[in-house]
Amino acid sequence: MKAVALTRYLPIDDPQSLLDVDLPKPSAPTGHDLLVRVEAVSVNPVDTKVRAPKPQIETAPKVLGYDGAGVVEAVGGQVTGFKPGDEVYYAGDITRPGSNAEYQLVDARIVGHKPTSLDFAQAAALPLTALTAWELLFQRMPFDPEDGGDGKSLLVIAGAGGVGSIAIQLARRAGFTVIATASRAETIEWCKAMGAHHVIDHRQPLAPKLAALGLEQVDAAINLADTNRYWEALGELLAPQGHVGLIVEPSAPLHIGDPYKLKSIGIHWELMFTRSRFRTADMDQQGRILDRIAALLDAGELRGTHAETVGRIDATNLRAAHRRLESGGTIGKLVLAGW
Repeated sequence: MKAVALTRYLPIDDPQSLLDVDLPKPSAPTGHDLLVRVEAVSVNPVDTKVRAPKPQIETAPKVLGYDGAGVVEAVGGQVTGFKPGDEVYYAGDITRPGSNAEYQLVDARIVGHKPTSLDFAQAAALPLTALTAWELLFQRMPFDPEDGGDGKSLLVIAGAGGVGSIAIQLARRAGFTVIATASRAETIEWCKAMGAHHVIDHRQPLAPKLAALGLEQVDAAINLADTNRYWEALGELLAPQGHVGLIVEPSAPLHIGDPYKLKSIGIHWELMFTRSRFRTADMDQQGRILDRIAALLDAGELRGTHAETVGRIDATNLRAAHRRLESGGTIGKLVLAGW
């Protein structure tokens, strides 16, 4: 089967950083696994971080890709809820071969039925970011997805990214007054299109920008960018008994004492791969979340975050997508479709 893989961890401008390869098609699925024929994939920061330069060498080609949409080819003996021919979408498991291949084995418990209103490319843009946003807001942080934000304010730092784009929508649907951050005209407009009530510039001090909106404090915040850069400011801006959600590894130690301790602020970490990596008893929650997201999309209550299809799935196009993502200037999600 066709695949895109690496054996060495190189800068993305090196043509050897991602390679077109031929690999054996995965064997017939067993247990909870599905065999999926991959039709489209998207690129996430985790792809670039895993691929980033490091000295180790892989003895066999390593396939990345942590978003996929495709068609079920076969099912394992313990699978329920799926059959050959079903259209699916999923983020996969970072400990297993990824979606940048024509065929992939993936645990059915972390797979959702593809939204019927979206094509494969549009669907592939969603799983990792939707799972991250939903788990962070509604499972790590103590908010209900239906009305948990009523009367509350939420600050979303880096609103135009993949996670921010879906988090804005989910938070607004839950009743929050959503303040997103963005710095360019096109990212500001994107955040507004996603449903943000207000957009402020994260290059400027946050407190004066919020004060201009009549907000001296916010009830909750999710920092989807630089954890350290905004840590002190968020400690001052969050209301007593507020909550902060984080997804980016700190670049230096964080002081978690006052004002965080003084205010009893909840600090919540989210990693979408936790459930699959540790085979938690509730890993099937991810399939349920994806099915819920699909239903909301098909009902018109959410909109997709697919920004651009950059070409078919091959090494040249994946290198280009990685390069653009590493530049820090992307909006929404970049997708590749077809072989």
